[in-house]
Amino acid sequence: DCERCQCQQEDNRTAILYTLLSQNLNHSRGSCSPAHQRCLCHQRRTVCLRTPHVTCQAASDVLVKTVSFMKNLPSFHLLPRGDQLLLLDSCWVPLFLLGLAQEMVTFEVMETPAPSMLKKILLDGQSKWQEPERTQPTLAAVQRLQCCLNTFWSLDLSPKEYAYLKGAILFNPDVPGLRASLYIESLQREAQRALQEVLRPLHPEDQGRFARILLIASTLKSIPPALITDLFFRPIIGNADIVELIAEMLYEITSRQLAP
Repeated sequence: DCERCQCQQEDNRTAILYTLLSQNLNHSRGSCSPAHQRCLCHQRRTVCLRTPHVTCQAASDVLVKTVSFMKNLPSFHLLPRGDQLLLLDSCWVPLFLLGLAQEMVTFEVMETPAPSMLKKILLDGQSKWQEPERTQPTLAAVQRLQCCLNTFWSLDLSPKEYAYLKGAILFNPDVPGLRASLYIESLQREAQRALQEVLRPLHPEDQGRFARILLIASTLKSIPPALITDLFFRPIIGNADIVELIAEMLYEITSRQLAP
């Protein structure tokens, strides 16, 4: 019934990996059931957090721990400041999502209330004098995010596995514009080698776990920063730039907490 659906055609590229993950999760969790793989037309409606105060506070705590992770890496601070900022801008979302998974942060969303017809009429012609309306996440995008988290929970990573995986993600030599890309590549290899060494005694019978962890971790890069910002932080920071705030936390303030 959905073969000619326009929205499905538009989301086809980004939904392929989501569908593959969903099929794997059908055997272990019920969160990504076959019903979620149907036509995405009904999933294009916008959503917001059901309990923003609780969820935003939990997300803020995870963000603070993510920044602390970077602050406590001497090898990160040995990099040129420009490289640090490039890695921060490129990797903060995957690192934050790993933090959500590690802290087992769950959340629910609800449909965003639509503006009334009277409000639209009264504000017609005044939009140029007002701030642009904030974008809202779609249900389909949030479900992809939750599927990624569910996949990580199915791996049941240990704290050491999370730590070394974060290092492998942070030190990404493929980020354009890096000055010390060769050194960053060596740091990534070191983190991956440490992850492999941790896996041997923990999962001696699972020879494919290392490759599976890296593959699933690569899916985190498909989650757009705008989705994470709009869903978890826009209610707190308003129109501020989230990357600038994270950089401020990293370089200037040692114990900054984002509070709703």
